[in-house]
Amino acid sequence: MGKRVIVVEHDLAILDVLCDLLHIVYGERAAFGIFTPARSTRSAINSYLEGFLPEENVRIRDKPIQFLRGRVRGEEVGLPILKWGDMEKTLGSFHLKTGEGMVKSAEVVGVVGPNATGKTTMVKMIAGEIEPDQGWCTMEAKVSYKPQHVHTDFEGTVEDWLNTELGHKWRTGEFHTQVVRPLQVDQLLGLKAKKLSGGELQAVSIVICLGKEADLYLLDEPSAHLDANARMEAAKAIRRTMESNEKAAMVIDHDIYFIDIVSDSLLVFDGIGGKSGNAIGPLSLRKGMNKFLKDVNITFRRDHESHRPRINKPDSRKDREQKIAGEYFYLE
Repeated sequence: MGKRVIVVEHDLAILDVLCDLLHIVYGERAAFGIFTPARSTRSAINSYLEGFLPEENVRIRDKPIQFLRGRVRGEEVGLPILKWGDMEKTLGSFHLKTGEGMVKSAEVVGVVGPNATGKTTMVKMIAGEIEPDQGWCTMEAKVSYKPQHVHTDFEGTVEDWLNTELGHKWRTGEFHTQVVRPLQVDQLLGLKAKKLSGGELQAVSIVICLGKEADLYLLDEPSAHLDANARMEAAKAIRRTMESNEKAAMVIDHDIYFIDIVSDSLLVFDGIGGKSGNAIGPLSLRKGMNKFLKDVNITFRRDHESHRPRINKPDSRKDREQKIAGEYFYLE
C-alpha cells in the first residue's frame, strides 16, 4: 500500500514534478498564515505565480511573476567588460579549466552545473579573491560580490547596516521601489543584523550587493534560504537592476525558475564533483540549457498558460520526443 508524503519545498520546479496536490500558504510575515485547500499541482503553481487565488477570490501579490523569453546572446548588450581565457586552478585534488569567454555590459550570465565542479572557484577568480594558476582574466569594471555563504558580525540594526554599506540611496527612488521593497527588507530595519534568519540575511545581502556602485555584479546562490516568492522577487530585482542601469551580472544558482527569469546567457559547468570541472560558454540560453540538461538527462517544456519551465516525467512521451529531437529545454 502506498504511503502519503508531505513535502515543504521552495523550488517550484521540484514541487511540480514531485507532487500530486499542493496547498498554497499566504499571509503576512511573522503575523499570520493561511493554508488553502489542496488543489492540482499545475493549477496551484500557476495561481501562485499569477498572484491570484480564484477559489478564494484573494490576491496575494500585486503583480504576476512572468517568464519572458530571455534576450538572445548578442542582442541589446553593450561592450565587453570582462574577458577570460584558458584559466586553470588546482585546489587540493580538484582541478578547474575554463575556455575563453566574455561578459558584456547590460548582460546577465547565469551559471549552472553540478555541485563541486568549480562555479564558485571561477567567480572568486573573477572577483579577485583568488588567482588563477594559469590563463588570464582582464576586466574594465568595478565589482560587487555576494559570496555563497553570507554572514555578518555587524553589531547594529539592519537599518544601520544598510546606511553603513550604502549611505542613504536605499531609502528612496527606483532602488527602494525595485529592490528593497520587493525583497521586504523594509520590514527588517529594526532587527539586529546578527540575529537575522538565513532568508532574511540573504535578502539583505542581495540588497547590499545590488546597491553598491559597480559595473559587474557577482551573486553566488542568491536563492539559498529564500522562500518561493522571495526567490522570484530576487530574480526580478537583479534583472531590473541590470537593465535599468546597463550593468552586467553573473549569477550562480540551482533553481531553474530563478535562472530562467534572470539570465540572458549561460556559463555551463561539467566534470566530476570534487575532482574536475570545465567551464563552457557563455552560451545562448537555449544552447546552455540544452547542454546542461542533456548532461543530467532531464527535459523541460513550457507551460502554455504561465510559460514557466516544467520538468517532463522521466520516460514520458514528451520526454522521449524531446530527447530524440535534441531539445532538452523549450524556450517557447
